[in-house]
Amino acid sequence: MASQKTARKRLPSWFRTKLPSGAQQTVFNDTMDAVKDNQLHTVCQEAKCPNIHDCWSSGDATFMIAGKECTRGCRFCAVGTRKTPPPLDVDEPSHLADAVGSMNLRHAVITVVNRDDLEDSAADHYKQCLAAVAERCPEVSLELLCSDLAGDLDDLAHLLEDSPLLVFAHNVECVPRLDSIVRDPRASFGQSLSILREAKRLRPDILTKSSLMVGVGETNEEIVEAMQLLREVGVDLLTIGQYLAPSKNHLAIDRFPEPELYDIWAQKAIEMGFSGVASGPLVRSSYKAGLLTRKTLDESNTEEMPGAYVLVQPKPMNQHALMPSHGEVEQ
Repeated sequence: MASQKTARKRLPSWFRTKLPSGAQQTVFNDTMDAVKDNQLHTVCQEAKCPNIHDCWSSGDATFMIAGKECTRGCRFCAVGTRKTPPPLDVDEPSHLADAVGSMNLRHAVITVVNRDDLEDSAADHYKQCLAAVAERCPEVSLELLCSDLAGDLDDLAHLLEDSPLLVFAHNVECVPRLDSIVRDPRASFGQSLSILREAKRLRPDILTKSSLMVGVGETNEEIVEAMQLLREVGVDLLTIGQYLAPSKNHLAIDRFPEPELYDIWAQKAIEMGFSGVASGPLVRSSYKAGLLTRKTLDESNTEEMPGAYVLVQPKPMNQHALMPSHGEVEQ
C-alpha cells in the first residue's frame, strides 16, 4: 500500500496580502525597472518573499549581491545553490550604487549569498559594494544582511573596518536544536553568535541585528531561550516571523502561531533589553527594515509596519538613540 503524503498546511486568514494598484503599481514597476536596468538580483525575487508587492510598491527593495546562487543548501531557502557559482561581477558595486541612487531610498538593505568557494567568503566584495553605495548616496543609511563568512573573524574585521554601515545583520534563522534540520551543515547557531558578538566588539557604534523563523519545529520556550542567547552577545535589533515553505521540496511548515504570540515575543524582547523588535507572521529580516531602524533611533517616530508588533526600548535605556552613527537616517 502506497504511503500517504503529508498534506501541506493551508495558510491562515492573516496571511492575505493585497496586490498594488494605481500609483502603487507605478512605483512597483519603477522598482522592477531599476533592478533590471542595473542587472541586479534581489532577495525579494530569489527568496520568493511574500512581501514583494508591499515593499516594491513603496519603492523598497533588498538587493542581493555576489551572485544569485549560494554555495549552501539550507532546507528553508528558495535561493538557488551551486558548489562553484560564477565569478564575482567586478561591476556590481557601481551597478548597485546606480540602482540605489535612482530609487530615492532612505535606507538600503543589501543581502548576500554565501560564497564558501572564495578564500575570503566574498568579504572584500561586500565591502566594495557598501563603499560604492555610500560614496554615491551618502544620505542613504545602509544595512548589510551578511553571511557567517565561514566563521572567519579576520574577514569580518576587514569587512567592518571603516564601514559606512548603520546596521550589521546576520540571521540565526532557527533555535539551536534545529540547526541540523533547517540549516546547511556548515552553519550553526554557535557560529552565528560568534559573528554577531565579534561584530559588536569591533564596531559598538553599529546596530547589530538578527532574525528567527517560527514554524520549523521549535517550541515557544525555545524561541525565548534563543532570544536570550542573542541578547547576551549584544544584538540590538530582532525580527521574528513565520516560516513559509517556498515549495513542496523544502522543509515543511510545522505550525502557524497565532498573531497574539508575536506580541508576547515582542514584549519579552524589550524586557530582555533589545533596542528594537519587529514581530509578526509576515515579518522578515529585511521587511521595512528602515522603519524598524528609524523607530529605534527615534521613539517618537509614528511609522507603522502592517501586520507586525514593532516595539522599541524607551530612552534613556536605548543607548543607540543617543549615539552618533556612520549613516544618518533621513526622517
